Amino acid sequence: MHFDLTDLRLFLAIAEAGSITAGAARSGLALASASARVRGMEAQAGLPLLERGRRGVVPTPAGQALLHHARLVAGQVERMRGELGDYARGLKGHVRLLANTAAAAEYLPEPLARFLAANPNIDIDLDERPSPEVARAVAEGLAEIGIAAGHADLAGLDARPFREDRLVLAAPPGHPLAGRGEVGFAEALGNDMIGLAGDTALGEHLEGHAARSGVRRRLRLRVRGLETACRLVAAGAGLAVVPAVTAARFAATGAIAMLRLADPWAERRLLLVTRRGAALPSHARRLVEHLLA
Repeated sequence: MHFDLTDLRLFLAIAEAGSITAGAARSGLALASASARVRGMEAQAGLPLLERGRRGVVPTPAGQALLHHARLVAGQVERMRGELGDYARGLKGHVRLLANTAAAAEYLPEPLARFLAANPNIDIDLDERPSPEVARAVAEGLAEIGIAAGHADLAGLDARPFREDRLVLAAPPGHPLAGRGEVGFAEALGNDMIGLAGDTALGEHLEGHAARSGVRRRLRLRVRGLETACRLVAAGAGLAVVPAVTAARFAATGAIAMLRLADPWAERRLLLVTRRGAALPSHARRLVEHLLA
């Protein structure tokens, strides 16, 4: 039985995404090529590795066994690259970093740029995910490092403080709520809102809180970017919930009013998480040290 590294990394990507199509895209392979590789792996194994369904795929018991070994092999390869990278400048290390919306958009770009400039032999794959998914993926060995809010399940993880993050309500200066210092999320939902796309980490997070509030949202538009949402608020299109660090840039010029959200979940601690007991490759350890510095 012979599986190469491309096979194993593809299988990891498919299992994480729950889809052969999405796994192929993450691996940089055409769908036809990825499907042929999966069929070849199943032919070598002599049994199905994935259970196909209408909503995607899940590993069979044999596929779960393969996942376990694929994670071990992929981790060992990255550790080898990290250790050899100190000696062989042509061999690149690779770190997979998952982060929620606030971290990916606001807190990571500058430190990651400095790290990449100082470490030309290390590449980073940054992927935005909801905090619970970040924690789960790191715990399962699908990423070396994660940045997640403290409400996620951190079982099996080492968690260290990264940033304090607060969600606020951005309102047009002339809006009836603009003069308020604080407002509840449920009250804000009764107004025209600018929402974040449902496939963004923060968009999914807010969808859940809106559903639990029992108040129907009046969404006028969905956008992907935090700054885009603030620009629409400034133009009078509606209200938006965004990280305080984003809103503060617009509030400083008077373009929007920034209101504190009274809900406890709006106060968040962002944590840097790694898998407990796992030996990180040297280049991943270097990135952890840089982000925590």
